[in-house]
Order: sequence, then C-alpha cells, then structure tokens
Amino acid sequence: MKRNTIYTLLLIGSGSLLFGCAETPKLDELLKKKSELRKELSELQEEINKLEKTEDVSSIPLVTLGKVEEQEFVHKISVQGNVETDQDAVINAELGGLISTIHVNEGDRVEKGQSLVSIDASMINASIKEVQTQFDYANYLLKKQEELKERGIGSEFDYEGALNQVNSLESKLNTLQLQKSKATIVAPFTGVIDQVFAKQGQMASPQGPVLRIVNTNEITISADLSEKHLKNIHVGTVVKVSFPNFKDTTIAVKVSSVANYIDPTNRTFRITATIKNNKILVPNMLAELEITDIKEEKALVIPSVSILKDYNNRDYVFAAKKSKENTYTLKKVFVNEIEKFNGVSMIEVKEKLSVGSSLVVKGIKGITESDIVRTK
Repeated sequence: MKRNTIYTLLLIGSGSLLFGCAETPKLDELLKKKSELRKELSELQEEINKLEKTEDVSSIPLVTLGKVEEQEFVHKISVQGNVETDQDAVINAELGGLISTIHVNEGDRVEKGQSLVSIDASMINASIKEVQTQFDYANYLLKKQEELKERGIGSEFDYEGALNQVNSLESKLNTLQLQKSKATIVAPFTGVIDQVFAKQGQMASPQGPVLRIVNTNEITISADLSEKHLKNIHVGTVVKVSFPNFKDTTIAVKVSSVANYIDPTNRTFRITATIKNNKILVPNMLAELEITDIKEEKALVIPSVSILKDYNNRDYVFAAKKSKENTYTLKKVFVNEIEKFNGVSMIEVKEKLSVGSSLVVKGIKGITESDIVRTK
C-alpha cells in the first residue's frame, strides 16, 4: 500500500513536468522544478530501498548458533539399587518342641555359636538314658563273648551278634545326642537380634520362624544395568551412591563384582559394591547409583539439540558460514553421535567439520541447506 502511494507520487511529478514543458515556462523555472523533482525522487527511492530491505530481512529465518568444541566429555548413568547383606537370616527350629527359654532380646548383639533359644528336650533325655543303659549292657555282653572266644569256648555267631548290638546302640545313642543338640538354637554368625517371633511356652516347629539375626557390618549395594553398558563397567569402576532416606549422605565406592550373565528377560546384568565397617545402612534400603561409564579427555562435542536425523536415520547438523552481516549460508554435514549427556553430544565427524565451526542450534526446524539464515 505504501509502495503504491510512492509510485503514484512519482507519476504525478513526471506529468507535471511534461505539462509545464507544453506551456513552455522559463528555463530557470524548469530547472528549479527539475531539481526539486530529482530530490523528491531520490528521497522516495531511498524509502523504497528501506522498505525492500525490511521485507527481505523479515523473511530470513532467525536462528541461534553454537560451536564445535574439543573438551573433556564425561557420561554418567543413574540407576536404582538395593542394600543387601549375606548375613541376614530368619532362624527356624530344627527340632519341634516346647520353647522353654529365650536367652536374648531384640537389639542384643550376639556372637557366633551363642545360645539363643532352648527347647524342652526331656523326652530326648529320657530316650538317651534308656539307650545308654542298653548300650552299657551290650558292652558287657560283648566283653563276655570276647573272653569266651579267647578261651576257645564261645561261637563266632554269638560274638558277631554281641558286636552288632553294641554298634547299633552306639549309633542310636549318637543320633539321640545330635537331636538333643538341636534343642538349643545357636547364632549362625555374629550379629544383632533384629526380631524375636516366638515366645516362651509356645511350641516350636521346623516350619515356624523363631527369630531374625542380621549382621550389617559388611553390606553390598547391588544394581541391574542395561547390557549396553557392559563394555564400560568393570571391577574397580567408581560409583557414587546416595540414599533417598539420607539426603545428606553420599559415598563413593568401587565396583567389586560384575556378573558374567545377561538376564534374558530384561537384558540386564548385575553389579555389586561392598561397604565394610557399616554403621548406618540396613538391608533392603533404596540406593541411587551414579556411574561414570565414559570419560574422554579430548572429545569433539556439540550441543545435542543441533543434531537431526534424515530419512535414512543418519545424524547430521547444519554448519553455518557467515556471508553478510548477521546472515549465514548453510551446509548439511553428516556426523556420528557416539553418546550424549547433559545436553552435550560426543561426535565422530564423517565430513569436514573443524573445532570452532558454527552450527545451528535453535530455529533449526523447517530450514534447508539452500536457506540463508540470520542471527539477532
């Protein structure tokens, strides 16, 4: 609209000049009018140029540029883990019977082999006494058969029968003694009594839990990782561990074992890290592991948002080359994104792309290699 008005003024001025010539005014008046028209024409042409320039700039896509840099690249993975201990046991009675005495309370620290619970063994003691009497008599008979055999009077059959009776009763006596030992539940390892399930006067059975004993002095933190990380995780890899329930507690440990087996159901492998002299962590606590699986001292890195994919799933970026003030031409450059972390990608260059090259970072959608772009 504005441009049309300008062209109208130009036409009116030209017409005035022709009309004036038709009336043959004086030469100085014509020259003066001509000078005024030229000045007006120059001003109008300048305004046209400004309008055309404004329209051209507004049609150029506005983008933000980033740089190709060579720097240290660190990639970390975060997974959820679990606190575990091998010495966490629910103790059941091996012998059924009446619980006569519970020697410990919850929270007590016990040593390996210490008596925890006693079960009434009066019936077993009676059986032992009975078998012991039979055993003593069998030994007496065997001794007599040996004396007869030495004198050449006794028979081999009677001697072997007496010997067999002694061995049989001895075996039975040992079995009863073993059963009697099961009437006392002892600590399988040094630890703390976490919970006592049974009560004095109750009947104990092999299927029923009596108490739980836990040793948390040495614990392990375990986690399952995707198999794609297997090549980068090894024994000795440093792991940063934090605990959701202890927000001010963060520790650094080293991986102590890496599984040699991939779980086929979820394609993961297991890692563990051992913590000794533990004082605060307990089994089954949640842990959050942060593992540095890639660390390159000198890596070619670019902003991750600058990477696009073509129809063949290939990675590429738009390299920007300055042409005029704040305007740039574009070139499509193919790259290989090795890994990314925190908005930065480590790349392998497939085409020429040097450190310090400018890349389109924002405003990248919708532009093509043939476009000219501008920055603010």
